[in-house]
Order: sequence, then C-alpha cells, then structure tokens
Amino acid sequence: MKYDFIVGIDTGVNTGIAKWDVKDKKLLAVTTMMIHQAMDSVLLSAENANIFVRFEDARLRKWFGKAGKEQLQGAGSIKRDAKIWEDFLTDMGIPFEMVAPKNNKTKLTADTFKRITGWGKMTNVHNRDAAMLVFNYICPTTIG
Repeated sequence: MKYDFIVGIDTGVNTGIAKWDVKDKKLLAVTTMMIHQAMDSVLLSAENANIFVRFEDARLRKWFGKAGKEQLQGAGSIKRDAKIWEDFLTDMGIPFEMVAPKNNKTKLTADTFKRITGWGKMTNVHNRDAAMLVFNYICPTTIG
C-alpha cells in the first residue's frame, strides 16, 4: 500500500502529533493535544487518506540512567500510553510502527527544529518530538 501521510505521535499527557505529506515532502501539522483528541485526529485522517503512524514507544527504552523516582513513575504512565496507542491502532486497522526513543531525534530546541524542518510556527518539545518521527521519513510501501 502506498501512504498519503505519515502521522507521528509522541505519547504522554501532552500528546505531540505531527503529519507528514508523503507526496509533497512537507510537514502539514505540528501540534499538541490530549490523547483522546489525538486519537480522533488519527481516525479522521485514516477515513480520508491512507496513513501510516509512527509513535515513540517508551517500552522499548532499555536505559534510564540516573532517573529519579518521579521520572520513573512518569515513564510508567508513558509506557501505558504506548500500550493504549498500540491497542487503538490495531483495533482500528491502522498500520503503525513503534519506535524506540533512542531511534528518534528528540529534545530539539525550537531554533534547531526550525532550522532542520523549516517549520516556522510555534512548537513545544512534545510536538517537535512527534514531528521528528515523520520528518523526511520514507515509509515502507507495504506492511505485512
């Protein structure tokens, strides 16, 4: 299957979501919303086009360094969000790929993000992370 758009999801309380236009090779959206709003957005996109979703899956993280108790508890909630996304996309029949945090360019400053992507609108760390999951991503044409 050929995809029209790639959707990037940075899971968490503030869900980052970005949409990459495969044909025109450009970002169409870089935003942050609540998880249920992001799911609605993905469903709407899937109804109108062939989409592929990439989301950061904290369950694939193998190194935590010197993380404190609060940070590890937050990681637990993000892991739960990743499971929710996996279940949701599977149930909806939307093709997806789970991405280990180490395999995404994360935590870019706004200036660096703008320089790399050309995106000039306001961003935050969550939606920038989502955008980097899809920016210039060459999606597989078939899944299976």
